Amino acid sequence: MHSDVHLLLHHARAAELRRAAPLRQRRPQLRTQLGWTMVEFGLRLVSSSEPSRPAPGNAARQPCPSVS
Repeated sequence: MHSDVHLLLHHARAAELRRAAPLRQRRPQLRTQLGWTMVEFGLRLVSSSEPSRPAPGNAARQPCPSVS
């Protein structure tokens, strides 16, 4: 079968299936809503005013205890 004929038949069948399919309402899916909520929560945690751990520079300045 010629490739152009195959492509035309494919488009015709796809259009037929789309017409036969029931219409569904477009609404945000739960997975998408949950994902964006998690992103927002993560950004709020990162941008909080209080640091949750000391800066790495402070730990390097502390003297190391000697083993005697």
